[in-house]
Amino acid sequence: MANYDQPIIIKKVKKHHNAHHGGAWKIAYADFVTAMMAFFLLLWLISMTTPEQKKGLADYFAPANVSESLSGAGGVLGGKSFDTSGAKTTDASVDALPGVQSTDETTRMATLESGDGEASAAATGKGEQSQASSKDIGSTYNGEFQSAAASIRQAWQAMPNITDIADNLRVEETPEGLSIQIMSDAGKPMFPEGSRYPFEITRQAIAALAPTLQGLPNQMQIEGHTAAGGTYTDPRYGAWELSADRALTVRSLLGEFGVSEDHFLSVTGRATSEPLLPNDPYLSANERIEITLLHAAPPVPPGLKL
Repeated sequence: MANYDQPIIIKKVKKHHNAHHGGAWKIAYADFVTAMMAFFLLLWLISMTTPEQKKGLADYFAPANVSESLSGAGGVLGGKSFDTSGAKTTDASVDALPGVQSTDETTRMATLESGDGEASAAATGKGEQSQASSKDIGSTYNGEFQSAAASIRQAWQAMPNITDIADNLRVEETPEGLSIQIMSDAGKPMFPEGSRYPFEITRQAIAALAPTLQGLPNQMQIEGHTAAGGTYTDPRYGAWELSADRALTVRSLLGEFGVSEDHFLSVTGRATSEPLLPNDPYLSANERIEITLLHAAPPVPPGLKL
């Protein structure tokens, strides 16, 4: 006979799970993946940039210190400045030294002592007035050049179809005047190979210059440059002829869009004689058109009343 009074025992087994290790390793792994992605992106960008772009980036973060001499201040002009006549003169003046008179001052004093004081004073006044007038004209043109540069950049920015060649267009002030450069680049030439006529996108960029250049009284120089290593099928037509023809074409285009003939001083072909990058004359950036709006005042300054 079965024993129905025997108790029923139910055994419950509890499984203990190990404690979690935390999520710190996930954060570290995410940082590692992000850093590797940034590293490979940097490598890809470096491999895609041209030598001209790399040089431009290097100059932007560490601009080169150009010096004409190894002595003096060592600046761009070596402690010298350009006067109104264009000759280099030192900034220091002997008038600043105590007890020392300049040659002009000595001559002036001797003239006053000799009895010609009134004539000398009148001549001195005219000379000072002439210098002040020259300085005023120079400062006026510097301001106009800055406004012109801003207008040109704005005109280019307003043309979305030339965004692809924005790096090929440069406007900067130089000792000669306002320099406008239209350069070729690797994979982005401004002219078809061996042709004097620019691409349509280059033509539009040149046309955008016309209103600003016509609005200023200054004359301009147009220079054509080619890169070394070009091949020419015609033995009678080479780099000199091509660079000159391209400069003439640009002059013709500016005239077509409103720039009058009296604004042009010279149109020259330079071939490969003046590379933009002398260390590598074969680079595409050496092939360019350079338009220089000169600092020199016109025969009749603007606003002059006779």
